[in-house]
Amino acid sequence: MSSDSKKTAMSCLEQLKASGTLVVADTGDFEAIAKFKPRDATTNPSLILAAAKMDQYKSVVDAAIAEAKAGATLEEQVEMAMDRLFVAFGAEILKVVEGRVSTEVDARLSFDKDKQIEKAMKLIELYEKQGVSKERVLIKLSSTWEGIQAARELESKHGIHCNLTLLFSFAQAVACAEAGVTLISPFVGRIMDYYKAQTGKDYTAEEDPGVLSVRKIYNYYKKHGYNTVVMGASFRNTGEILALAGCDLLTISPGLLEKLDNMQEPVNKALSTETAQATESAKITLDEAGFRWLHNEDEMAVFKLSEGIRKFAADAQTLENIIKEKLQ
Repeated sequence: MSSDSKKTAMSCLEQLKASGTLVVADTGDFEAIAKFKPRDATTNPSLILAAAKMDQYKSVVDAAIAEAKAGATLEEQVEMAMDRLFVAFGAEILKVVEGRVSTEVDARLSFDKDKQIEKAMKLIELYEKQGVSKERVLIKLSSTWEGIQAARELESKHGIHCNLTLLFSFAQAVACAEAGVTLISPFVGRIMDYYKAQTGKDYTAEEDPGVLSVRKIYNYYKKHGYNTVVMGASFRNTGEILALAGCDLLTISPGLLEKLDNMQEPVNKALSTETAQATESAKITLDEAGFRWLHNEDEMAVFKLSEGIRKFAADAQTLENIIKEKLQ
C-alpha cells in the first residue's frame, strides 16, 4: 500500500475514536503516550515500576526520592517517595494528554476502607500542590467491597472521582454503579486468560468471555440509566478491542495502539446506548452480604481479583525496595 493511500483510509484506531469510544493509553511511559494522542491515560504499580526502570525517567525518580528525605523514619521516607513518584508520573502524563490520569492506591490497602480514603486524599493533595486539579485525576481502587465503599465516600463527600479496577464479576460492576463511582475498568484479557487456562481453547473476539462480560455490564448500565462509565482494560489482542467499539472508554497499551494505528479493516460499532435499551436485564440491588455471595459464585472473578491484588502488591514492594536502596 502506498503512503498516499494509507493517508486516505482511516486506521482502526481512528475508526475506534470515531465510534464514540474515548481511547486511553495504558502506560507510565509518557513519551509513548504523546505519539498516539489519547484523551486520558491510566497507570498502576506495575506500569510505574516498568517506567521507573527506564533511564529517561531517572530524573523523575530521583526528584521524588529527594523530596521524601524529609520523612523522619525510613518507612515514612519510602511511603512519601512512593506517593510522590506516582503523582510525579501522573503530572508528567497530564502534560501530554488533555483529559485525566488514573493513579492507583496501594493494593495492600484493598481491604481497609478508611486507609484507602486517607491515601486517596493524600494523592489528591499532592496533585494540587503540583497545580493539578482533582478534576483531572481518577483515583484507582481495587473493586473489593471495601474499595467500592471507599469510592462511594470519596465521590459523594469529597468530590474525588474514582476508577474501580481489577473488576471481573457482574457483582462488582453492580456494586460500583450503585456506589456512584465515576468509572470502572473491567479486565477483558485477564478474564480470557483464566478461561483459556481452564479449557485450552483459543477464543474468537465474538466468543471471548472478557468481551462478553464487558458487553453485559455496558448494556446493563445503559439500560438502567447509571452514570458510571465503562472502560475496558487489559487487552491481549486487537480483536478484543475492536469487538468493544462504541464502549465509553478503552485503555490500551502502546504496543496495541501501534497495531491499531497500522490496521485499516472496517470497524463496526458493537455497543451503543440505543442497542443497550433493547436488551433484557432485571435491575438488582446488592448489600454487602448480597455482593459477597454473588461475587463468590463467580470462581474466575474470585481467583483473578485476589491474584491481581497480589501482583500489584508485589510490584509495589519491588518499587519500594528500589526506593529504599536509593534512600540509603
